[in-house]
Amino acid sequence: MQNLKVDEGWGNACRQIVQAGQRMDQRGWVPATAGNLSCRLPDGRIAITRSGGHKGFLTDSDVIEITPDGLPVDPANRASAETLLHTQLYAHDPAIGAVLHGHSVAATILSMDEPSDAITLAGYEVLKVFEGQTTHDTSLELPLFHNDQDIALLATVVAPKLADMRLGYLIRGHGVYVWGKDMFTALARLEGLEFLLACELARLQKKA
Repeated sequence: MQNLKVDEGWGNACRQIVQAGQRMDQRGWVPATAGNLSCRLPDGRIAITRSGGHKGFLTDSDVIEITPDGLPVDPANRASAETLLHTQLYAHDPAIGAVLHGHSVAATILSMDEPSDAITLAGYEVLKVFEGQTTHDTSLELPLFHNDQDIALLATVVAPKLADMRLGYLIRGHGVYVWGKDMFTALARLEGLEFLLACELARLQKKA
């Protein structure tokens, strides 16, 4: 009976990741093999997309288990180079159950053009999708970090600001990281953030 429960939990995690990958692909947020998705099971195990897989065509076999340190449980598997950014979030907050990373056009362009260290989003009704927001009459900041191929070093730069992040964060020229208590919440927040960034990009283009 115990093995059945374990298998059922892993299968559910795989389905959530596969379905989220398909949804992100449909919206153009994970081109080619970009992006990565993960979730934490109730028993503490972490499931994440393996490196190099197209998120629109994921199967259960494209989801692997990693340790809290970001290492594949099966050495034959290869995790994404950005796995440490997922495990950093899980270690930061035990309530986090899913992490999503995408590469949309809006996020990429805005992150490269914004001179400050954050994008301010204000006055949008959709801001209420984020935890603690009850009105459109507010503003939230999306922190920006410079891209770095040294993910361990990038994680140390991100760490000091994690406690104050409400929207997630954005890596310049790269993409967003969003999380939630479960996959549904994380995906809703990602969709909300991508909508807001698309609005900001459209407004800038209209002014040009």
